[in-house]
Amino acid sequence: MLKATGIGVGAGIGIGTGVTGLATPAGAAGAPLVHPGLLHTRADLDRMAAKVKAGARPYTAGFAKLTANRHAQSGWRANPQAVVYRGSGTPENYGILYNDVHAAYQNALRFHVSGEEAYADTAVAILNAWSGKLTRLEGSADRFLAAGLYGYQFANAAELVRDHGDFDLGRARELMLHVFHPLSDDFLSRHNNAVLTNYWPNWDLTAIACVLATGILCDERAVVERAVEYFKHGDGMGSVRHAIPVVHADGLGEWVEAGRDQGHALLGVGLMGTVCEMAWNQGIDLYGYDDSRFLKGAQYVAKWSLGGDVPYTANTRKKGAIGGWSGAETAARAARADPGMTRPIWAMIANHYTKRRGLPASYVTRAAAKAAPEGGGGDYGPNSGGFDQLGFGTLAFTRDRVEGAVGGPSPSAGPTSGGWRGAGGVRAQASASPVGGEDLAATGSGDAAGWAAAAGIGAVAGGLLLLRRRDRGRGQRAGE
Repeated sequence: MLKATGIGVGAGIGIGTGVTGLATPAGAAGAPLVHPGLLHTRADLDRMAAKVKAGARPYTAGFAKLTANRHAQSGWRANPQAVVYRGSGTPENYGILYNDVHAAYQNALRFHVSGEEAYADTAVAILNAWSGKLTRLEGSADRFLAAGLYGYQFANAAELVRDHGDFDLGRARELMLHVFHPLSDDFLSRHNNAVLTNYWPNWDLTAIACVLATGILCDERAVVERAVEYFKHGDGMGSVRHAIPVVHADGLGEWVEAGRDQGHALLGVGLMGTVCEMAWNQGIDLYGYDDSRFLKGAQYVAKWSLGGDVPYTANTRKKGAIGGWSGAETAARAARADPGMTRPIWAMIANHYTKRRGLPASYVTRAAAKAAPEGGGGDYGPNSGGFDQLGFGTLAFTRDRVEGAVGGPSPSAGPTSGGWRGAGGVRAQASASPVGGEDLAATGSGDAAGWAAAAGIGAVAGGLLLLRRRDRGRGQRAGE
């Protein structure tokens, strides 16, 4: 069983270990998993296609970034490897994997927007090639990063073509369950045989993203719950209260990795947002968990990255191997930030909090506007850091504001008739049945069922979300 870690807050932060019991995520047990339901739902894909077809901005600008990317071309050919290596002292070839995975994702996304099946066929060919050849990930400790990053990305690409007639979904699931997921799950359990605080939050967050994506793609509810519970209560520095250990009176939540450097802090915010979005699309609200703690951390990093001054509480973390070497490292202040540095992470976060929830998120919104239109892998340099996020948030996550209510989870899986299609207009497959289905009598929310039906979510989820919003009060100003 996972254990929770406590962090004491004061003049300095002591990172120690405590134990609490873990519970099944509210609203998750027994509900069918949503497909497509990783970073994009059917409603998301339909929205992108309709907006681009109508010539609506900023969707057209986001789509232009996608179509201009060399990875998003139907002529891309995969170069699968039996063994992928990442880390010093190894014959590194992991760049081949991340380039191919991004090509698969971009072609799949382009298909759903345009309806041109050549792009779906290319994505399928890339994914099938890798699932038919890749057997293991090797290297230094960096192999855990490869598993986490390219695992969650592979799953997202696969989710977009899971119903394509030529796609080998079974083999893709086997690849996730037997190559990517075991390394990520093992890292969350044993942290490469290191003390818990040896690794900064990003290491945990890559693993959480991979575990969650595996659970969704493979319809493994217990694997989904494992990721969700680690996000909430996990021992390592990537759980939300460890990554954001201090919340100040102004609503900014210190991102602990700001004491390391800006690039890794941006990576962490992007990864946590990815985890929150994938969970949200399964009816699990991690965005709002612990009074929207993630928003407070994202606001902090956005303000700092835009050139603003932010507080930082000095903290010392233990380092070393269990039964081996030991040491410590103190971060005394936030590192220097370059306002010119950006990554395609902000549109997803800004749109969730301001459009779905109606909350202010001034710094995140400014960062999103500055980064727009967001590109993806291949637009942010040739090295691995430019491929850590799938990107294209301006196209994928721009949405209209939901007036008067918190947005809810997407419709659950359960195809009706029709088969394979893209949102651009080729053959149809729909997802109809809502998440949840209990009676709302216990919630005391008379208007929840009607609102939930309009939003396309289950009555229980609608009632809980309306009550949560009511309890917080409409005047809340999170993160200003």
